[in-house]
Formats: sequence, structure tokens, C-alpha cells
Amino acid sequence: MMEKQTFDLMVWIWMAVAVIVFIALLFVTAPYGRHSKRTWGLTVPDRLGWFMMEIPAPLIFLVLVITGDAPKTATVWVVTLLYLLHYTNRAVVYPMRIRTTGKEMPLAIALMAVFFNFMNAGFLGYYTGSLHTHFTNDWLADPRFIAGLAVFVTGMMINLTSDEKLIHLRRNRKQNGYQIPRGGLFEKVSCPNFFGEILEWGGYALLCWSLPALSFFIWTFCNLVPRALSHHRWYRNHFTDYPAERKAVFPYIL
Repeated sequence: MMEKQTFDLMVWIWMAVAVIVFIALLFVTAPYGRHSKRTWGLTVPDRLGWFMMEIPAPLIFLVLVITGDAPKTATVWVVTLLYLLHYTNRAVVYPMRIRTTGKEMPLAIALMAVFFNFMNAGFLGYYTGSLHTHFTNDWLADPRFIAGLAVFVTGMMINLTSDEKLIHLRRNRKQNGYQIPRGGLFEKVSCPNFFGEILEWGGYALLCWSLPALSFFIWTFCNLVPRALSHHRWYRNHFTDYPAERKAVFPYIL
């Protein structure tokens, strides 16, 4: 088993990489989705790309939990289930529902995401399956777990309902399939789906109360905030009547 000091050092280095990526993404927009470009080499269909990117996460996490030698308490399985719920939707359900006829993403982007999920799921799964010391059954009644679970569920609901609105908007093919989203948190921010996902993993970090879960939250923030800013600029550039009062990702703030 890896020494916990070594493991923690690796996670801290991984978080430092997230900060570097955050700075880079403020200047370079990843070329997929509405920002897709053909200048990044080989491409794959969007649905295949999403599946390739996301499926390693639940598989690696589950294998590491099952094969780890730490106690398999009820808390371990709840923590695992929450992670699997998100990634089963992201890897299987979401790609089947999006309307992406003819759209492709660079293979390089998909492979970068695969690498991220290997690292992230590896840290989280190894900690949950082998290193945890506080995931006893009593942890389910800890205020941090209860508050974190409430934030996680709230974030997941915001993420799912926002994605649902965006999927249905594609039925009316204008502006290359894009329209101004309306209703709910879309009246406050351009990307409530990203806001929900940031909340989700912030709640997960709180309910897990572990360094790898904190790392995942930081990575989510560092990846999605620049992405939301890029989306926000895109909306403003493509729609002259885009609501001026909307923020990019955090209501009333940014």
C-alpha cells in the first residue's frame, strides 16, 4: 500500500497542476462543443468522444474501491454510489440524449479528459478503497456529511435540469443549433449546468472531508469557470439581444 504521506504529496501536486490549467484556460478555449475547431488534428464523433472521456471514471473508481483493503462500510458505498450516479449519467445517459448530428470533437481533447479521469478517479478510488480512516457508519450522521450531501444533491439537480433545457433547445435549429436559454437559473447565469456541477463536487468534498475530494472540487472549478466565461462571451458575440444582466456562472457574482 502506498504511504499516505506520498499519496498526499501526489494529490497536492495534482492540485497545483489544476491551478496552472486554470490560468491556461483563461487564454485558450478547449475546441469542442460550440467552440469546436478542425485545427486540433484527428476528430471523433461527439457521442463517442463523451463516452471515451467519461467511462474510465466510474470503472476505475469502482475497481479500486472493491479491491482496496480498507473496511467496506455503508459510508464507503454511499460515497461510491454518489460518484457513480454522476458518471453513469455523464458517460452513458448524457451522450445518448444530446443532439450532435454531424458534430465531432478533437481526439486530443478526448484523450486529455481520459488522462484526467484516470488520475482523478485513481486518487478518489484509492483513498476510498484503501486509505480512508473516518468513513465509519457513524460518519453518515456527521454534520459535514449531511451538509455536503444536501449541497451535492442540490448541485446535481441544477446540473441535470439545466442540461435538460439545453438538450431541448436544440430541437429548433437556429444559430447552428443554439438559442438563448430561458427560464430558471438561465435568467441569472449563462451556464447554470456548470454552476450546478461546481456545487455538486463542492458538496462531495465536504461530505467526504478528504484531500482527493477537495482536489476534485478544485479541478472542477479550474476547468468549468474558464469554460463558462468562454460560453458567456460566445453568447454575447452571437446574440445581439443577449440579456446584459446575466453573469457567466455564479449568480450576481461572475
